[in-house]
This record gives sequence, structure tokens and C-alpha cells, in this order.
Amino acid sequence: MSTAQSTVLIVGATGVVGQACLRHFASLPGWSAIGVARRPITPPPGAHSLQLDLQDSAACAAALAGRDDITHVVYAAVYEKPGGLVGGWRDQEQMDTNLQMLRNVVEPLDRPGGPLRHVTIMQGGKAYGVHIHPEIAVPARERWPRDAHENFYWLQEDFLRERQAKAGWHFTILRPRIVFGDAMGSHMNPIPAIGVYAWLRHEQGLPLAYPGGPARVNQAIDADLIAQACAWAATSPNARNETFNLENGDVFVWQNVWPTIADALGMAVGAPEPQSLGATLAGQQQAWERIVDKYRLAAPRKLAAFIGQGATYADFQMNHGKTGPLPPVIMSSVKIRQAGFHACMDTEDMFRKWFGQLQQRRLLPTAAQARTLA
Repeated sequence: MSTAQSTVLIVGATGVVGQACLRHFASLPGWSAIGVARRPITPPPGAHSLQLDLQDSAACAAALAGRDDITHVVYAAVYEKPGGLVGGWRDQEQMDTNLQMLRNVVEPLDRPGGPLRHVTIMQGGKAYGVHIHPEIAVPARERWPRDAHENFYWLQEDFLRERQAKAGWHFTILRPRIVFGDAMGSHMNPIPAIGVYAWLRHEQGLPLAYPGGPARVNQAIDADLIAQACAWAATSPNARNETFNLENGDVFVWQNVWPTIADALGMAVGAPEPQSLGATLAGQQQAWERIVDKYRLAAPRKLAAFIGQGATYADFQMNHGKTGPLPPVIMSSVKIRQAGFHACMDTEDMFRKWFGQLQQRRLLPTAAQARTLA
């Protein structure tokens, strides 16, 4: 298939996955990329933007039904209730809303004779019940029967399978592990929240103490790797109507990578201090404003606009409030590698990369700035 006429709609373009996908597709020859978000965005060079409320079916139909250029969709949007990040994952209203949002995008594009060729959606470890089961078998495999719990993943997947069976396009389901990137205000990106926590401690003259609970062997995925996988899935016959686990290619334990995180942020490691990042950062608006002003940062002055619900998400991923020992959470990525996608990344390098990028963009201070102002 020639990519000369390929146009991809990146839905959820302000999120940690969508932002990376928009950058990546915009950089590829033969692709036109359109980022969709509820709020205005400034697209990267080579990309376009479309402001759209995915919960407004009439607006989505008006914006998309007449398009004759959109050949691919990467759907990376998710609706999370404010303040209910983890608990909301099993909320029926939240699940119904996520289904309706996907329907509002796909239905106007799925029409006889239309150009649509491929749709990619995201699931994740919750497909295996990692959020409700004390233990899952290792490694989790895509061929397992569907885990018997309510999840908007299943609603979206069933909708796609029903539509695709009557159409000429295909879909791919990606299941990334813990996602890390540079998106601001994301509900499921721990990087900005960890960075804020670190610099709040720095300004108090404190070392970087690990705040989480007991150790657990886990996996991560770099957001840019997800973007590369989406580009591969968009055109590979091996990805048609398939589900793939996706991770960096190694495993990690938070306590073991914490010294790397501290070094990337220019801080010394302290003894562990178990605490909720969600609770710790909730009352730090004024302290964050002082950091923004002191270091002349380009970050949002409103702390919530920078970290979203990322602190609560970090609590969940760092096992806050849990008691050990905790079983590992490992998903096999053999299937996607056998299908032809081979990219990988060292997880420690990933943490250095993303904290470094936030510093380069003046969203977090650097150790050099701190020395200069000392």
C-alpha cells in the first residue's frame, strides 16, 4: 500500500500517547497528521489540529462525516472522571462515555466508499485485571480468554469488531504497560508529578526520597515507542485485527530505578519515605508558583494543569498503601515481535530522556540553575 495519500487522525492529541503519535506521524514522509483535542493545541511542524468535543456526537458528525481524506485513526483519548482516576475505572457511566466517544469518531468515518483503512485503539494491563486481581499469571498473553470484569476496553473492542466485520477497514488493539512521556496535564503520565515532587523537596533542602510502597517487578513503555508501534500497525498486514502487548523490552522495579531518576533530576537519593504523592502535592500550589518564578520556568503556574491526575496515578503504580511482597506484573511482548515490530528501549534511559526533555523545555529546573541561584 502506498502511503502517499495517507492521513491519520490522532484522537486525544494532548495526552501522553496522542502527543507522541502526533509528533511521530508528522515526521514521516507520505503522511499527513491531524491532532484532535477538546482544547486548542499547537501542532508540531507538519501536523494540523482539530478542536472537537468527543462527547458531542453532532459536532463530531459535522466535523468528520464530510472528510474524504482520513485513511487512518489512532484513538488515544480516554475520559476519566475528575478526582476518580482509579475508582472510576469500573464506573458504568465512565465506561459508557468512553464507548460513546469512540463511536462518535468512527461512525462518521465508517461509510460505504469512504477512505478509512485502519483504526488503532489502546487498552493496557487492565485488560488482564491488574487493577482488581491480587495476582495475575506471568507472563500475561494476548491469547488468553477475556478477563471477566467490566471494562470500557471490552465495550470499545466489541463495537470495533462489529463495525469492522461489515466494512473494508481493519483495526489493531495495543496494550501498553505503564506509559511515560512528556505530556502536561495528563491523568496517566507520572513524569511531571515526580518532577514536581522532586523539586519541592529540593527547595526544602531534602534529598529525593522514594515515596511508594513495596517493590514489584513491572514493565514500562516509552510513549515514543507506542507512536512507532502505531505507525507500524497502520500499514502492516500482520497487525490487522490483532491485539498486541507492548513494553520497552525489559523489566524494572521502582526502588531500583530511583537513583537514576534522582541523578537525572540532579538530586541525591534519600531514605524511602512512604507517602501519597496525590495528597502531598494537593496543597503545594503556592510552593510550585515560587519554583516557577524563581527559575523562570515555562511550565503552567497552575499545578493541576501541569500534572493532571498524574500524582494519583503514580501512587497506584508505586503501590502506595499496599503491603508486600507483591507478585510481578509482566506482559509477554513476543507476539508483536514475531509480527514484525522490534523497537525497544532501556527503561533507565527512558527516565533520563523524559526528565531531560522537561528540563530542556524549561518545564522543570536543572541542577545547573539551582547552583547558579544558590
